[in-house]
Amino acid sequence: MERGLLAVISGFAGAGKGTIVSQILKTHENYVVSVSATTRAPGKGEVDGVHYFFLTQDKFDHMVSENEFLEYASYVNHSYGTPRSFVEEQLNQGKDVLLEIDIQGGRQVRKIYPDTPLIFITPPSIDELVRRLTSRGRDSAESIARRLQRAAKEAEEIEEYDYVLVNDEIEACTERLHAVIQAEKARVNRRQDLIAEIQKQAALLCNPS
Repeated sequence: MERGLLAVISGFAGAGKGTIVSQILKTHENYVVSVSATTRAPGKGEVDGVHYFFLTQDKFDHMVSENEFLEYASYVNHSYGTPRSFVEEQLNQGKDVLLEIDIQGGRQVRKIYPDTPLIFITPPSIDELVRRLTSRGRDSAESIARRLQRAAKEAEEIEEYDYVLVNDEIEACTERLHAVIQAEKARVNRRQDLIAEIQKQAALLCNPS
């Protein structure tokens, strides 16, 4: 079985990266989203192992000490991380794993999987980003200002990514993401077993004896 591909998906808050990830799960069968671990309490309707792996801080710290996370960080007094075992299990089953994290997490992942593609989702313009944030009607002016300040910092980091995809229309951006991942899977450095077999068969054709 061909091993799956791990891809990091990042983007501005309000860029629609979560929507794009949800859409690709609906339209293409081979994708899964990595399930993160967290030390915060479950929210209403959240299921352990589906939305998050809910851990105690002691358990989380033990996993950190045992290098069981691909990446981890702390936000607002809670810890979050990507369990290596879950990702490895999915990749070994041939699944393409989407990991929705920021560039700091992407850097950590690349230390373990150097060929992981980093993909950034952006709206067509910052004006459109502002429009999307304000039109949602769920963020205060202060919250929107913080998100835009964070976006300004993230914009400086975009050059660290391998791909930038414009989310101007959900279905079109979803197909661009799928095309990028399929192209990555066809890279020569990922298909060494196939190439070796082709070369072996070609050599036999030239030298049948």
